[in-house]
Amino acid sequence: MMIEVFKTNVRGKVRSQALIKKLLEQFPASKINFDLEDCDRILRVEGKDFCAHRIIELLKLNGHYCEILT
Repeated sequence: MMIEVFKTNVRGKVRSQALIKKLLEQFPASKINFDLEDCDRILRVEGKDFCAHRIIELLKLNGHYCEILT
């Protein structure tokens, strides 16, 4: 099981839900959620088979900043 945490600029529940839906289309066996209350607007992905770089690219293609939180 892998867990990756990303820093984003996603705002709003509706927008985050739409992005989760798109991410789940690519990584259906993953658990994905946002913490928009956090100052880094955290995206957390947990699963066995996902690619962090593809997640970053998907968010960028949808107009959002995204990087792995270190």
